[in-house]
Amino acid sequence: MSDTEDPSPAPARTLGQDGLTPSDFERLAAIIERHCGIRMPASKRTMVEGRLRRRVRALGLPDLHAYCRHVLDEGALEAELGDLIDAVTTNKTDFFREIDHFRYLVGTAIPTLTRLPHRPGIDRPIKIWSAACSTGAEPYTVAMLFQEQERAGTPIRHEIIGTDICTEALAAAKLAVYPFEMAKMVPAPFASRYLMRSRDGANPSIRLVPSIRQAVRFGHLNMMDPVYPVATDMDVIFFRNILIYFDKPTQKAVLHKLCQHLRHGGYLFVGHSETITNMDLPLTQVASATFIRS
Repeated sequence: MSDTEDPSPAPARTLGQDGLTPSDFERLAAIIERHCGIRMPASKRTMVEGRLRRRVRALGLPDLHAYCRHVLDEGALEAELGDLIDAVTTNKTDFFREIDHFRYLVGTAIPTLTRLPHRPGIDRPIKIWSAACSTGAEPYTVAMLFQEQERAGTPIRHEIIGTDICTEALAAAKLAVYPFEMAKMVPAPFASRYLMRSRDGANPSIRLVPSIRQAVRFGHLNMMDPVYPVATDMDVIFFRNILIYFDKPTQKAVLHKLCQHLRHGGYLFVGHSETITNMDLPLTQVASATFIRS
């Protein structure tokens, strides 16, 4: 060996088996954004790594590097895409989250809708769509509100649907079993009537009663799809805390399509931290993060 030769081994990959290279992350992020509109900035890399390790184990692969080769270079993207999207989508939700919206729904929106010439809730059901419904807490909250109307002697015909891109979230929604802490905002009278508590003290959970579970239909839907297989005469659409994951052009495109499914005089609820100003939409704001279709 000459004096100029370096006896040290070749350097290992910077992130090795424990992380994604910047190149791999950028390629995965581009696929995710193209498929479902969700932006994955570099600040999300650690989160993505953590979630994809479950897929690494499920596929019997040695590490994230092997996963990326499998998905990006070896032709497995089509088969893996659904699980990839499931892994990286956020499914944070709670019952009665942003409760002002539900107060407005019961106190203003529903009474106003029932007075319209086409009389939704009387001549036909009030149609409510929880878009990006995650594990179902939002549409099930709406179902509880309608059951309370019936208990009060003023039943209103209604149909509630929930859609989401994440198949795991939809499976959880249909099962309707939740960690006990998700129900912390449920009013006590509602909890006593509509929630069943598990007997497992170590892992407390709740399940919704059958009448609430049966009040909501769930289906898979990608907001990036050119056409939504949903009725075009919805009276209420909840689309809350989703816009923040999209860039401005995607926000505008999705909102325009949602408006095509919202009847004139219908209501759109978005997240309180979201804004839809300067998007040339046929909507008029009537309350905080609440809009009516003009």
